Amino acid sequence: MVTVERSAIDEHFMARALFHAARGSGRTSPNPLVGAVVVSSDGVVVGQGFHERAGEPHAEVHALAAAGARARGATLYSTLEPCCHHGRTGPCVSRIVDAGVTRVVAAVEDPNPAVCGRGFAFLRANGVAVDVGVGADDAIALNRPFFTLMREGRPFVILKAATSVDGRIASAPGCRTPLTSEESNRHAHRVRAEVDAIAVGSNTILVDDPALTARGAFRERPLVRVVFDRRLRTPPASRVLSTLDDGPVIIVTTAEAAERGDLRGPLEARGAHVEVARGGSIRAALALLADRGIGSILLEGGAQVHAAAWDEGLVDFVRLYVAPRALGSTGVPLLDARPFSSAELSGRRVMPLGPDALIEGYVHRIG
Repeated sequence: MVTVERSAIDEHFMARALFHAARGSGRTSPNPLVGAVVVSSDGVVVGQGFHERAGEPHAEVHALAAAGARARGATLYSTLEPCCHHGRTGPCVSRIVDAGVTRVVAAVEDPNPAVCGRGFAFLRANGVAVDVGVGADDAIALNRPFFTLMREGRPFVILKAATSVDGRIASAPGCRTPLTSEESNRHAHRVRAEVDAIAVGSNTILVDDPALTARGAFRERPLVRVVFDRRLRTPPASRVLSTLDDGPVIIVTTAEAAERGDLRGPLEARGAHVEVARGGSIRAALALLADRGIGSILLEGGAQVHAAAWDEGLVDFVRLYVAPRALGSTGVPLLDARPFSSAELSGRRVMPLGPDALIEGYVHRIG
């Protein structure tokens, strides 16, 4: 009976910590979203906080500062294992011990190799009781980009596409085909405001000439725009290169194309960062972006880039905006001839957006 009561209490306060963790959304990357709550021995919340920005104090530090002397003898709830290494901020485990906290309840172990169980070991070695696993699924879901970055060395990939009701993304190859409603477009821009980067292929630049900005949505940090361009076909006059105030533009290409000064020079003169992905694969390009601290990327197309990422097993999440319009057999299919069905997405969600439907879900589990 005592175990059941304690479990329910732990779940209650962990839910509160998860709520605070989400408040840092869009500001902490490449760090995780973390929330912490300090609860006194008589069940009163005496401190709470969240990781507000990368490089700034962690959630536990904010919560302990708010608790002050009341942290002695208390339980600290954290959505992620407290850190034990010296990064841009000091180790949280030392502060927890010094504050006199007697128990730590953490949702999940930190996958960062610099931590990964060492934080828990330090706490236990210093007399702090540690329980792990309360709210684990929710904590992992909140930080899928961070877990992907740590475990796979690449950003979390969201495949985004606007499609017709018969699964086509354009009326013909190379033909710009607007499909979605204003409601869908507003939603898509809000999503852009939440990720670290947007990526498209050079065909999309040539056909649509997009600006790749988050319009009508607040974004605190610069938005990285990425162009996968094996032959450096991106025109220096492209709209995306006129929006550098919104964030940097990285053009990922091959070693052969990068040696062409006549192609690379004009792009760099316009402010583009030209980077070489060794081997030319999407995975190599994503590893390069991970080295720049990019934890999540919205893959907006076109068809060749979507197919390449799918074939390499790199798509983690799919977001489709489906318009009530058919394009017929001559249209360009999404993931042509590949074994994809939106009905098989994990955690699948369907939501109306004006006349359109949003369908989204995970391709596979991370945990």
